[in-house]
Amino acid sequence: MSLENTLTNYYNSWNEGFSSKDDAKIRSYMSERFVGIFGYSSIEKPEEYHYNYDIKAVLNQYNDQTRKEFEIISTMERRNGENYVIVGLETSYIDGTPHRAHCMYIWERENKEWKLLREFIEIEQ
Repeated sequence: MSLENTLTNYYNSWNEGFSSKDDAKIRSYMSERFVGIFGYSSIEKPEEYHYNYDIKAVLNQYNDQTRKEFEIISTMERRNGENYVIVGLETSYIDGTPHRAHCMYIWERENKEWKLLREFIEIEQ
């Protein structure tokens, strides 16, 4: 599967998760070495989280109409195509209101599958 298809499917798994409250499909796209960084303007230090973070708690914060979209701004191939940096803009629709975030994802091939190794998310606020 191409990385672009994987990224689309990853976002679809979040959208399905908002309805089902099941985190298994989302986590299946993540490397067990996953590290995430989440920040926004009103916090002094961004939050760090790892593969075992509580995705269900995140899903349960939102109603089943919540949706996420991702627009790729740039991609950079590394390690002969085994690793990519993808920079883009995520829009989450929460109660119909768009919330935007700038994202940088590191995707890497693991056992012939693309896995999310790292994510850096900075909310626009």
